[in-house]
Amino acid sequence: MDTSRPLTELLRRAGEGDATALNELFAIAYEDLRRMAHHRLRASTRGSVLGTTALVHESYFRFVNAGRLRIEDRAHFFRYASQVMRSVIVDLARARASERRGGGVSPVTLNTAIGDGLGGGEVEILRVHEALADLARLDERLATVVEMRYFAGFTEAEIAESLGINERTVRRDWEKARLLLAKALE
Repeated sequence: MDTSRPLTELLRRAGEGDATALNELFAIAYEDLRRMAHHRLRASTRGSVLGTTALVHESYFRFVNAGRLRIEDRAHFFRYASQVMRSVIVDLARARASERRGGGVSPVTLNTAIGDGLGGGEVEILRVHEALADLARLDERLATVVEMRYFAGFTEAEIAESLGINERTVRRDWEKARLLLAKALE
């Protein structure tokens, strides 16, 4: 069944400010959004306090608070959703890293054994986020491919369809982006 037509109609209505359409849109896309969130969180389960459902719901709140959506079609919606999920994850990582640095509280001397259980996932997420921002300044499409694959768990076919390019180009972009990001993360 082709769900792109009702989704496109809901996107149009949501873009016009129809809150009911936005709710319907998320109801229809909910399972796809959960799949995206699950894929992304599965890669960073170490010390994560954010679950799949929480990520989808926080993303929904950001959509609602963003005001009117200017999204043309299903592919654009899921590209935008992957960006929103990325920002939720990065914001949480920043907050957790800030808490570990004291979060504005007076420092207390502790022994080194206390810090042994802390995961480095937030630092890694922030480093990838910064490297991806640098990559976007160099080549926006490469950054989009990485975002869709790494943060949203899209397949090469889904990325190709969403961006209007062929799968071979997606594979080349993915390899090029991986090399550039690896160099930036060294």
